[in-house]
Amino acid sequence: MPELGYLLAAVAIGSVVTIALRALPFAILKPLRRSKFVAALGRWMPAGILCILAIVILRDELVARADHWWAVLAATAVTIVVHLAGRRRAVLSVAAGTACYILLINLF
Repeated sequence: MPELGYLLAAVAIGSVVTIALRALPFAILKPLRRSKFVAALGRWMPAGILCILAIVILRDELVARADHWWAVLAATAVTIVVHLAGRRRAVLSVAAGTACYILLINLF
């Protein structure tokens, strides 16, 4: 079994590293709060991430169901129209597009 001094040193080093890693994000965050770049990222990243997600999902669905490409495009159009007409309510537009897609796939 290791000596007591060795164990205490290991616990002390582990504690210092843990505290430093937990404090580091807050130390870095303080100067970034006033950054124009971070503000721009906060404004544009959610839309960019959703755009990338939509493109990947649409591509995968078009590849997986090449015979139902029209259903994918119709459901996408319904989602966009409901989103714009429904005062940009994301849950409503996603639900409408999903319901449209499921109905078109199962009925045709």
